[in-house]
Amino acid sequence: MTDTSRANKDLVLITGASGFVGSAVARIALEKGFAVRLLVRATSPRKNLESLDVEIVTGDMRDEASMRKALDGVRYLFHVAADYRLWAPDPLEIERANLEGAEATMRAALAAGVERIVYTSSVATLKVTNSGNSADETSPLKADQAIGVYKRSKVIAERAVERMIEQDGLPAVIVNPSTPIGPRDVKPTPTGRIIVEAATGKMPAFVDTGLNLVHVDDVANGHFLALEHGRIGERYILGGENLPLQQMLADIAGMVGRKPPTIALPRWPLYPLAMGAEAVARITKREPFVTVDALKMSKNKMYFTSAKAERELGYRARPYREGLKDALAWFREAGYLSGK
Repeated sequence: MTDTSRANKDLVLITGASGFVGSAVARIALEKGFAVRLLVRATSPRKNLESLDVEIVTGDMRDEASMRKALDGVRYLFHVAADYRLWAPDPLEIERANLEGAEATMRAALAAGVERIVYTSSVATLKVTNSGNSADETSPLKADQAIGVYKRSKVIAERAVERMIEQDGLPAVIVNPSTPIGPRDVKPTPTGRIIVEAATGKMPAFVDTGLNLVHVDDVANGHFLALEHGRIGERYILGGENLPLQQMLADIAGMVGRKPPTIALPRWPLYPLAMGAEAVARITKREPFVTVDALKMSKNKMYFTSAKAERELGYRARPYREGLKDALAWFREAGYLSGK
């Protein structure tokens, strides 16, 4: 296939490009010399797309007709779009968006004759335990094992893509990013919200859990390594460093000149708080900071290894603190830290 390291004008379509990961993928596509078309919803914010030399088309990933139109003349597709919420007033809204969006987009790509697809899934589709061992691509979750609607939605969407690869010859490579951090987290993501809350002194305590953090630009670069070197039908974890939540919060505190939190909270008293927060959120329609599903997920350390991507794709991730530093700088400049 085409060497993506040299300048070219092959047309790529990126869905979800107004979002955190999608906008990073768009920037690298431009750096590599691609002609870039971005699919955004009519209601999507455009802040991440300002000053980019791209073609923007309005559409919906769940609408196969609009996807066929957006894919006209496209050689490569990056399907990054997803509903990345752990909670919604109507939980099935998340499931419908992620499953129907994947199916409609993949059908449209087959009809358009797209040469190669990188489908952005998530490590949420992989099985983790409370042992602290790193999960890899050989431990896929079943839908009934997934905690919460977001994880379930990503599992069933990934399985749908796998079926289309096997049954319909869909030319797709699957990537499973862990937890990206860094600049341009406009919404922000659930992890971005933790960074903002911790940096502004609103997280005095923590629960005993762990996560895998990776710079968003390394995740984006991994998409292009998958495009060039990935094997059709394979999945690749695009992760960074495994660390306890307490360490992340301590590092944030050190970077902003605050004292790190030292209070470790048991989970059980937090469940009534989470249920209350969700009840309020149903009225305000604003996502609660703590949810019952998030507490359930935190029982397991969400540790992963990117060894397969390193071996087969040449993937590398920078130290996670660089992503944290870039995230804090961007949040500060964008006004999220209120001058802190």
